[in-house]
Amino acid sequence: MIAVSDRPVAQISVIIVNYNAAELAIAAVESVLARDHGGRSVDVHLIDNASPDGDAAAFEAALARPGWPECVTFYPETENHGFGRGNNIALRALAARPEPPEYIFLLNPDAQLENEAIAVLADFLDAHPDVAVAGASIRKPDTGKVTAAFRFPGLISTFAEALSLGPVSRLCARWVVPLEPGIPTGQVDWVAGAAMLARLAPLERAGFFDPDYFLYYEEVDLMHRLQRAGWPTWYVAEAGAIHVEGASTDVKSGETVRRRRPAYWYESWRLYFTKIHGRAYALAAAAAWMAGAALNLGVSRVRGNTAAAALKFFPDFWAAGLRPLLGLSTGRRDD
Repeated sequence: MIAVSDRPVAQISVIIVNYNAAELAIAAVESVLARDHGGRSVDVHLIDNASPDGDAAAFEAALARPGWPECVTFYPETENHGFGRGNNIALRALAARPEPPEYIFLLNPDAQLENEAIAVLADFLDAHPDVAVAGASIRKPDTGKVTAAFRFPGLISTFAEALSLGPVSRLCARWVVPLEPGIPTGQVDWVAGAAMLARLAPLERAGFFDPDYFLYYEEVDLMHRLQRAGWPTWYVAEAGAIHVEGASTDVKSGETVRRRRPAYWYESWRLYFTKIHGRAYALAAAAAWMAGAALNLGVSRVRGNTAAAALKFFPDFWAAGLRPLLGLSTGRRDD
């Protein structure tokens, strides 16, 4: 394996953080190696977060594939760092190079380039030097385009999403977090971390991803901090990626089947609202979420519908979200 510092200088570095999705992650790397990227030099940094099912061995074998020895650096980690901390491993190594890449492209292990997305996004950032992050449009293999651009969450959006009642949702449409999948290229609050290009310099000045997050909300937090520093985020509809989604976590957006969310999802929610808005605002958002979910549960029972909240929402949110906000010891949820 070639050390990062010994590789030829790349203009764009792709980072893929894997957990238990080796076959998909290899396909993700291949989708990068198969593209021209508008003539730009590109290398790939593949991090395995201590996958328990032999992913590291699969990647070691893949390093002998054509194009891999020249372009792919593999990081076999011994612990699961999560998404943000996993990306930070490669980000810090790249920032320390004598000639760091100008751009960083984050690609999920369960995603692939659908077109010359990296070139499209790099062209956009070249033409807009004031923009820090540009996100690609994303589609699922079976259902077409999905939301890849968003508003920052707040009190109104939290309550409206939890209540999930048509008239209220329409009244609060301007605050709803997910934007329509078919929106045109334009400035947004944040984009999906599954396929996004970013300037390394502002990322480094922002301190990269906040290591307190294990999974979820870390990219929202990062783009909020970048925006505060004067670096906006744009969604670029012409760049395309295919995303299987949920291969490592089994948490999927827009899913109608009720599932139980992992504790770290609620922990990340609490961290985001506390770090960005402060404890008082986070408590108000927690109250809005609980109130909306309770009202939705009552309406759903009357109508004979399925409740919108995740399975075991109330005890799980209490244990991992609200209890720590109240300054009580972290509760242990009953799995």
